[in-house]
Amino acid sequence: MYLKKMELQGFKSFADKTILEFKSGITSVIGPNGSGKSNISDAIRWVLGEQSMKSLRGAKSEDVIFAGTQARKSLGFAEVSMVIDNSDGKLPIEYSEVTVTRKLYRSGETGYFINKTPCRLKDILELFMDTGIGKDRL
Repeated sequence: MYLKKMELQGFKSFADKTILEFKSGITSVIGPNGSGKSNISDAIRWVLGEQSMKSLRGAKSEDVIFAGTQARKSLGFAEVSMVIDNSDGKLPIEYSEVTVTRKLYRSGETGYFINKTPCRLKDILELFMDTGIGKDRL
C-alpha cells in the first residue's frame, strides 16, 4: 500500500486543479518558502479527517478554501482526493486502488467519499484503522 496520487483543487494555495503523482519508495517535496509544501501535508491530514483547524494552520474551516489574491477571485470550495495503491490488500476493501475524497463548500456543506461513493468520516477512519496511517500519522 502506498500513496499513488493526490488531486487538490481550491485547497489553500492550490486554486487550480493540481495532480501530484508518487512512485513507490521515498518521495520528497522541495521548494522555496511559501510555495505550498506544508499545504500538501495539511491536505493529507484534512482528507484523512482532521477536524482541528489549528492543526491545519487555520482558524475556521473555510480557511482551507482558496481565499483569492489581488489577481484572482476566491473559490467556493476545496477538494482533496488521495489515491492509494491497495494491490497488497492492506486496506479492508475489495479494490486494488482506493480514492478517498473530502470536499468543503463555503456554505459549510461538506462531504466524504470513498471511490466516489458518499460516506461518513467514521467510514474513512475505519478504512485506515490498524494500517498505521491516519491524520496524526502521515
